[in-house]
Amino acid sequence: MTRANVSDRDGASAMIALHAMHLRQVQNVLVDGGYSGVNFQLDVASNLNATVQVAKRNELHRFEVIPQRWVVERSFSWLENCRRLWKNCECQLTTSLQMVVLAFLALLLKRF
Repeated sequence: MTRANVSDRDGASAMIALHAMHLRQVQNVLVDGGYSGVNFQLDVASNLNATVQVAKRNELHRFEVIPQRWVVERSFSWLENCRRLWKNCECQLTTSLQMVVLAFLALLLKRF
């Protein structure tokens, strides 16, 4: 999670650079069209030695389920089930991030 004045692409590049040690097994990074760009691909290649795969729609005016994007959208819908995440009332960014982590942990505990 980043502040509102940081773009998603720049935030992802910073996150990858910060956590490259823990992401050594990542071989392919799946992103949407907002992350397309040479700079992002170079950041991923230099920090993770991985490739970037952009999941784009074929036609803009026709609905079609893209399996790769469906994984991300499904994760967002699971997060919407947590009432605490509906409105961001937290004062600290780290507190808000921990609420997202706890929501996913609760989801995992329900499944296993």
